[in-house]
Amino acid sequence: MVAPELLAALQANLALLREVGLRYDTAKGNHTSDPVEQIRAPEDVLLLCQDMLDLVQEQVRVILLNTKTEVADVVTVYQGTVNSASVRSAELLRPAILANVPALIVVHNHPSGDSCPSSADLAVTRKLLAAAKVMDIEVYDHVIVARGDNPLSMARRGLAGFGEGANLG
Repeated sequence: MVAPELLAALQANLALLREVGLRYDTAKGNHTSDPVEQIRAPEDVLLLCQDMLDLVQEQVRVILLNTKTEVADVVTVYQGTVNSASVRSAELLRPAILANVPALIVVHNHPSGDSCPSSADLAVTRKLLAAAKVMDIEVYDHVIVARGDNPLSMARRGLAGFGEGANLG
């Protein structure tokens, strides 16, 4: 029988190895989730970014969309700490400007397992929506994913300045 301390150490090491592997894949532009060609709902965002559920730090990605809401690219914008990922609107919009796409979705994870948005999440999203409007870039959603919880769509819930019940579908 394995001692509980040894088992805990092995689990922690496995989690770190997964994290290193995910960072390597992300740095190389590889995302290990199933390919999703078009985003129609927050659940599609979760399928596209499922690898984020295993991260031990918050990460912010931008899903770049063409006019048919087809995925043009997924760009990791920020790697945060265990409970925060502070980013500027310019950093979130830059990939869309460089790729010349008209729309995007922001997605970030909550390693805590609770997908409820923090006040900081809501504030960042409000600022992003205002900046995107000036830049003529459509922000379809800000989705928060967390292991053991359904993805939270700020647009679907009418939070942070999204119109009530706004949705891709």
